Amino acid sequence: MGMNKYVAQRITKGFLIHMLLIIFAVTCLFPLFWMLRCALMTNETVFTDKSFIPQVINLGNFARAWTEGNFAVYFFNSLLYTTCVVAGIVLVSSLAAYSFSRLDFPGKNFFFYMFVAAMMIPLPGSFVPLYRLMTVLGLINTRIGYILCMINVGLSMSILLLKTFFDKMPSDLEDAARIDGCGRLGIWWHVALPLARPALAVIVIFNSLNVWNEYILATLLLNDKSLMPLQRGLMVFQGSHSVDYPLLMAGLTIAAIPIVVIYLAMQKHIVKGLSSGAIVG
Repeated sequence: MGMNKYVAQRITKGFLIHMLLIIFAVTCLFPLFWMLRCALMTNETVFTDKSFIPQVINLGNFARAWTEGNFAVYFFNSLLYTTCVVAGIVLVSSLAAYSFSRLDFPGKNFFFYMFVAAMMIPLPGSFVPLYRLMTVLGLINTRIGYILCMINVGLSMSILLLKTFFDKMPSDLEDAARIDGCGRLGIWWHVALPLARPALAVIVIFNSLNVWNEYILATLLLNDKSLMPLQRGLMVFQGSHSVDYPLLMAGLTIAAIPIVVIYLAMQKHIVKGLSSGAIVG
């Protein structure tokens, strides 16, 4: 009798947990569904058609959004910026985190805490010094200037995540690598980075999302429209007095696809990275 009661309690608890998770999942996915629904409608029916599935499907919105929003140029720019920034963040943060974790040098704790403290400064709070620095270096309205600024934005969190993983790395692995003839860089490349793969997945997806959606800093540093990221193309559909919602939603759908693909490709590593103590509580 007691066993049956225990089994019933577990089934009820599992059912409630799954129902709660389903509700959260639907809450998160519904805006994406509504965005896609509006992208398939016309500007005349977007406010009049109340059906869950549009009665008239208009696939031409995606082609119009691509051409009228000049998405070919902006999409290439965002792809270039995201690739370069994420690669730069992974390279610099992994080297810095490995140094903070496994090396001893003067001021190690000071510099590490400075990186951690930088996480408390919101991005708009750094606009003035960043703009001043880029002006002095002559990097205003250049791709490299924007890329360097975005790398700077993502370093603090990335270093913190990776240092936590490197701190857990057994010293025996380093000793074995040294016996095999690896130096510091060899250990970082062949031992530390493979072990930190879950944390790297978290860093890649978070920073990819950050760079892909960034617009304010790009507007501040870039004057030439041909250098602007994808978010600039979305502004074409927002006029002073009206908004072409189907084209805007079609553009948002196009802009969301790469991030969704990256997340789906790395979701296994992301969950592992978040559940393995990558984020310090």
